[in-house]
Amino acid sequence: MKMAELRERSAEQLREELSSLLRAHFSLRMQKATQQLTNTSQLGKVRRDIARVRTVMAQKAKGQVKA
Repeated sequence: MKMAELRERSAEQLREELSSLLRAHFSLRMQKATQQLTNTSQLGKVRRDIARVRTVMAQKAKGQVKA
């Protein structure tokens, strides 16, 4: 997921994306705990995507992003 794509989305779309990413992160953590996760790099990718979404949300809240 690229920052430019996220900046084009509305606040509601960002909240939905964050919600789905958090659910995916939880699922991956549970898979890791039960030793069912084969590709552990997915955890890092999802964490970075969550950080990207939260960053864009914070920037929009401050008015730093031109929508």
